[in-house]
Amino acid sequence: MKTKEKKLKLYTLDEVKDEFLGKTGTPEREQYEFELKMDILGEMIKKARKERNLTQVQLGELIGVQKAQISRLEKHTGNVRLETILKVFRALKTKLKFQLEFENDFEELLMA
Repeated sequence: MKTKEKKLKLYTLDEVKDEFLGKTGTPEREQYEFELKMDILGEMIKKARKERNLTQVQLGELIGVQKAQISRLEKHTGNVRLETILKVFRALKTKLKFQLEFENDFEELLMA
């Protein structure tokens, strides 16, 4: 007796994100992408701090904030000011590159 084999459909990561988080450009997807980038930034800070053999307390002292602020940065909890992030990377003697991407309507505002 032959059984009919079911074919398993494979999905790409983008297809899964589109299905469960929404298409690119939707508020849900944008929030997900933002949080993912902030999590990665926190991990980069933590890795750089550990490579410099610094505790959260020591890094906080270098930039003038409490250990709790460094912990929040690394765990991406709470609001973080760009100024604080820049201070952290300067204290860690780490280069940081920013890439800005403008939406079309923002560019049109600049041209007006």
